[in-house]
Amino acid sequence: MTTFCQLQELRLEGNFLHRLPNEVSTLQHLKAIDLSRNQFQDFPEQLTSLPALETINLEENEIVDVPVEKLATMPTLRSVNLRFNPLNAEVRVIAPPLIKFEMLMSPEGARAPPP
Repeated sequence: MTTFCQLQELRLEGNFLHRLPNEVSTLQHLKAIDLSRNQFQDFPEQLTSLPALETINLEENEIVDVPVEKLATMPTLRSVNLRFNPLNAEVRVIAPPLIKFEMLMSPEGARAPPP
């Protein structure tokens, strides 16, 4: 059986995904994950347990709520791209003072340009 435990980058953009398998939490060396242009409505919480993760791209999904407190405790996180997600106002307000990483968000109500 192939093991992906050494995997450092995972690109799953544009795959109609709405959830991640729990096995993702075994990717202890993962540094970057691209989940853009999928159908996530909930932030994939498994990502918050990955110790090496630096970059999360969730651009163009349907995410409303983000576990800001959990993200704030991730030691290596540098960037979370949440552009073109219908984020709730609370996330926009509570995130900036809590986080040390870059969180990219579109203006409220912005829609992604058609492909």
